[in-house]
Amino acid sequence: MTKQEKVSFVIETLNRLYPEIPIPLDHKDPYTLLIAVLLSAQSTDVRVNQITPILFEIADNPYDMIRLSVDEIREIIKPVGLSPMKSKGIYGLSKILIEEHNGQVPASFEALERLPAVGHKTASVVMSQAFNVPAFPVDTHIHRLMYRWGLSTGKNVVQTEKDAKRLFPEDHWNKLHLQIIWYGRHYSPARGWDLEKDVITNTIGRKTVINNYWKSKKKK
Repeated sequence: MTKQEKVSFVIETLNRLYPEIPIPLDHKDPYTLLIAVLLSAQSTDVRVNQITPILFEIADNPYDMIRLSVDEIREIIKPVGLSPMKSKGIYGLSKILIEEHNGQVPASFEALERLPAVGHKTASVVMSQAFNVPAFPVDTHIHRLMYRWGLSTGKNVVQTEKDAKRLFPEDHWNKLHLQIIWYGRHYSPARGWDLEKDVITNTIGRKTVINNYWKSKKKK
């Protein structure tokens, strides 16, 4: 298979498996999405979706959020992990949104990435899912699968994002990155992985998987 044939196979298979794809994090607007994505760092979507209703019942906008103290936010979000950093980020970005953006989440990569605790991946998720601007946020699932499929070197997420954007048509990015996340969870997990059930890797990435297996053996 050529790389273009691999790309076509991935798109066709994912569209067949996931014709409609839900956004994993529960939210109702750009602000609540931004907070949910920030909370999801080194946590699970399931855990975040358990905590955000509690937080958003008290404060689902930046004006109500800054009425809470950093310690109060931290106490609510503690179950998702990294609460000291995340609570400061939530308070700080909420304050900046009020002072510099009239309480609105800016639809700009540059403005989003200037907010406390907001990195490129978080900004990409918000831009794609809240504002429908083409972006390709790379999480651990996408990073793993692009490597398994032989579509990226897997050296780091920056390279994986570049490879994904270079290979996949831009008008597919926003849906495709979600499809790959769900596929990774259902068919190609990091643990308990069954290659025979992983139709995409089995079809286009088996050679890469076998080569990596023997490389790991030689290192030992």
